[in-house]
Amino acid sequence: RQNYNHFKMNFTMKTVLFLSCFSAVLFQNAHGDVSYSFPEEMKRGSVIGNVAKDLGLQTGALTNRRPRIDTDGPEKRYCDVNLDNGELIVADRIDREVLCGEKASCILKQELVLENPLELHRVSLHVQDINDNAPQFNEKIISLEIQESAVRGARFVLEEAHDADVGQNAVQQYSLERNDHFILAVDRNKIELVLDKELDREKYKEINVLLTALDGGSPQRSGTVVIHVSVLDANDNAPVFSQEVYKASLPEDSPLDTLVVTVSAADADEGLNGDVTYDFGHVSDEVRKIFSIDRKSGEIVLIGSVDYETTSSYEIRVKAKDGLGLSSYAKVIISVTDVNDNAPVINVKSLTTPIPEDTSPGTEVGIINVQDRDSEKNRQVRCSIQQNVPFKLVPSIKNYYSLVTTGQLDRELVSDYNITISATDEGSPPLSSSKTVHLSVADINDNPPVFEEQSYSAYVSENNKPGSTLCSVSARDPDWRQNGTVIYSLVPAEVNGASVSSYLSVNGDTGVIHAVRSFDYEQLRSFKVHVMARDNGSPPLSSNV
Repeated sequence: RQNYNHFKMNFTMKTVLFLSCFSAVLFQNAHGDVSYSFPEEMKRGSVIGNVAKDLGLQTGALTNRRPRIDTDGPEKRYCDVNLDNGELIVADRIDREVLCGEKASCILKQELVLENPLELHRVSLHVQDINDNAPQFNEKIISLEIQESAVRGARFVLEEAHDADVGQNAVQQYSLERNDHFILAVDRNKIELVLDKELDREKYKEINVLLTALDGGSPQRSGTVVIHVSVLDANDNAPVFSQEVYKASLPEDSPLDTLVVTVSAADADEGLNGDVTYDFGHVSDEVRKIFSIDRKSGEIVLIGSVDYETTSSYEIRVKAKDGLGLSSYAKVIISVTDVNDNAPVINVKSLTTPIPEDTSPGTEVGIINVQDRDSEKNRQVRCSIQQNVPFKLVPSIKNYYSLVTTGQLDRELVSDYNITISATDEGSPPLSSSKTVHLSVADINDNPPVFEEQSYSAYVSENNKPGSTLCSVSARDPDWRQNGTVIYSLVPAEVNGASVSSYLSVNGDTGVIHAVRSFDYEQLRSFKVHVMARDNGSPPLSSNV
């Protein structure tokens, strides 16, 4: 006859509630703008000012605030912030003439971005001119042909010198080398060579005098040109433009060979003396690569590409010259008009990943910046993300958006999100762009192990060998890594006055239960034990069976 000892294990479950808080980052509007004035061409690393001090920021907290200088789109960043002391330092060469040309005021707009909380401060850099350019004439020699019959007081217009500097550092005065026949008359920007003594071709067929242009900088700089006068017979009238100023509008997507504007000048003289030709006055090499002027017709044609976002207008000086050298000047202003040729650019300025799965709804997890280099309606942008994710974009300062959670996250359901951010401008037709942001959800220990059965039963013959296998239990935990690693143990208890561990043992890794001793049916027919499954989380979660 065989006797069996019956073991029954009852299942009980303990639920532990694990709560964690994740603080939300609040936006704070810009509460201070700063401006600095400093000379151009300062060395890299030179100190412009202390933004931390000027904005009342604690220098010890700068690293956590992650300060950085930001710009619109692809524009250069000309300064940086020293995280140790909050000083604003020169990061790239600042050449006022390159940046602002002939504008009297040169202001670079930069933005200081701070995080934790997000702040945006506008930084205005007033770049002061230094006298680093000398006056220059457009030609090495100015050639004039003057009739010997010209009367005393006759005037001949000269092209003025150009100085890339501005204000006092620009051209301030002219001087003419002492000579027997000519003096100089200067009225604002108009320079005229005035005949002070009649010419005699039999004495002098040619006359050379030196014209000097001086700026007002310190030290003073100068430039010179030789005026070469050929003494001829009579050319009484200089060409006269139909307008002093010509204005034209040019869309930035205009094709090459587009006619921009036609200038026209008339000369009352006849024959060669009245034959008018056109040319540019003093213009930069860049302008000559973009526009050309027909010497005969005065047509100004587009030969290169224009970009509204780079240069919105051109001011060009044109010259009309007759056959014997008399000339006059006019101004052409070409306004470049914007077309919607730039799609919005999406920049991820900050991103928190992975995100704890117990993150509260409304928590900021990213900072997005959207830029469009076009103007007016063409740069107005709508920004959105797809609907099937627990996130949304919240408009913030200027063209910044906060990426925030809208619902509870559960890593066991979705562990990763690919969020597509779309930006569309208001142009016609509108242009769009998109960017995909990858966010991972970090596990927290929010699931206890769960046994596969509510109870387990095992049967063993008496007089069994110690160490024999009785049964096994199994529990699963959907959490990740250590949070989902299950360890088995016996719940401390007594059986017939002795510790349960003197009867049974359980393998902590596999859940296999072994007999520790040989059982006697006549002494013990059945008993119950509890097995605990515990995970490795912090704090650990467990359940019993």
